[in-house]
Amino acid sequence: MNLSRLDLNLVVALRALLEERNVTRAGQRVGLSQPAMSAALARLRRHFDDDLLARVGGHYELTALGQVLLDRTSAAYDVLERLFASQADFDPAKESREFKLVASDYAVAVFGTELARVVHDEAPGIRLRFAQTPTTVVDDTGTLLSTTDGLFMPHGVISDFPSTDLYDDRWVFLVARDHPGVGDQLNRDDLARLPWVTYQRTYDAPAVRQLGMLGIEPRMEIAVDSFQLLPLLVEGTSRIALIQARLARLLAPLADVRVLEPPYEAVPLREALWWHPVHTHDAAHIWLRETAARVGRRMADKDETRVPP
Repeated sequence: MNLSRLDLNLVVALRALLEERNVTRAGQRVGLSQPAMSAALARLRRHFDDDLLARVGGHYELTALGQVLLDRTSAAYDVLERLFASQADFDPAKESREFKLVASDYAVAVFGTELARVVHDEAPGIRLRFAQTPTTVVDDTGTLLSTTDGLFMPHGVISDFPSTDLYDDRWVFLVARDHPGVGDQLNRDDLARLPWVTYQRTYDAPAVRQLGMLGIEPRMEIAVDSFQLLPLLVEGTSRIALIQARLARLLAPLADVRVLEPPYEAVPLREALWWHPVHTHDAAHIWLRETAARVGRRMADKDETRVPP
């Protein structure tokens, strides 16, 4: 397809039409008259060779292709918006803008709080908005990255996108302090027989995939979308949970749990900031990445993976 023949203004019109499902409201939304928006719809119908909006009774509904285009158009609009917002120069002390970062609650608690402190001191006009990592991150990474400024995610889960390393961590286990079936150490039989509480899609984590290679099949009992809930769901139960040592150091004092070392050499965890290639040469994004890397180096100088018993 020859993009030079396309009017990119049609992306704006298409998004409004698909979301509003009404020509008049779509025109009002983007500042076009009803005849102008009708003309845009006619051009879009010719291009896609599809009605996109089909009248059903007194209202319009999306056709099958229109439904497919709904999400794609929103993603394309976000990419274009970010592309044309790119800057050649960026002065963090004077600029005012928002960065949207996708991260688990673990990454926000351990790293995001430190990043926010530095940004507050050095760039008072900059806002950070943290969004929860969706369960679909592995299935459609490109779309996610195209609609955000970055994703905090350890190596081994996604690939094929630019990234910068931030800090290292390691895995430990949580058990109830009064757990009658676990002594001072866990063994591999414990990992197979005890019920687990896990974070979201556990099978995406290299540390859990490693267990399968060791012949251990965890008995999953509860899955949650928050790492910070793991200690509470372990406390007073027979469950165990796999958690990052830096987060365990923060949370273990808040619940009646013990932190135990894995009974095997667990794969290390290296957290990274991932982004879409459209951001690579943007001055504002370069500042964000360099600031994040600097915060990560500062964290590396502290021994925060050793958890008190």
